[in-house]
Amino acid sequence: MIITANEVKVNGVSMFEKMFQKTDELIVNVRGKNKYVILDIERYKAFREHELDIAHMKAMQDVKEGRYKIQTASEHVKELMDAL
Repeated sequence: MIITANEVKVNGVSMFEKMFQKTDELIVNVRGKNKYVILDIERYKAFREHELDIAHMKAMQDVKEGRYKIQTASEHVKELMDAL
């Protein structure tokens, strides 16, 4: 369901509860462009969990394929500072 930023401004966040009875996500349209997605917290947690699972799988694949290095915390900080 798409709502406008103006509708949110006029009605406030109290309108979300009613809308979540009909759908599980809301898209906020700002000046004719879809800009934000509003999810209830349980759906957000599920998305976040999947995102972290994917990041973990990618990290484990990097380890398996030898794409890592061992260094001290000081070495790592220096590397990060040099990159800036």
